Amino acid sequence: MQITFLQNGKTEEPYLKEGISIFEKRLEHYIPYKSEVVAALKNARNMPVAKQKQEEFLLMRKWFDKSDCVILLDEHGKEYSSAEFALFLQSKMNAGVRNLMFVAGGPFGFAPEAYQAAQGKISISKMTFSHQMIRLLFTEQLYRALTILKGEPYHNE
Repeated sequence: MQITFLQNGKTEEPYLKEGISIFEKRLEHYIPYKSEVVAALKNARNMPVAKQKQEEFLLMRKWFDKSDCVILLDEHGKEYSSAEFALFLQSKMNAGVRNLMFVAGGPFGFAPEAYQAAQGKISISKMTFSHQMIRLLFTEQLYRALTILKGEPYHNE
């Protein structure tokens, strides 16, 4: 199985870029992994929020393949402990999913069509984080889940 992390716009903050890079390098030892970035919308500040979410979805949808299992990172999604998230990944591997695509939306979330196109949604936390920070939190949790599956000592319970 390959994991793809699709993100809306570039990560701006150097400290986030560095942290994400650290975990993405670690992920390469466990599973085929790709990080893809959809170009941020131009003049988004002048757009109504609903229009912005719609335009972002149209750009993201181009990355979806019919065989992908698309999971949105969404505040209203299912919450997992780290161990439960590892089991979620294992279940997708066991089911023969070829590409598990996690999608981080823009600052206002997703258009209704994104929810229809996805096979699920996961919440990183009940707390609200910037859409930029979620990228670091997600890549760390993905790495943590894979170390759990391998029985490695990174995760402590």
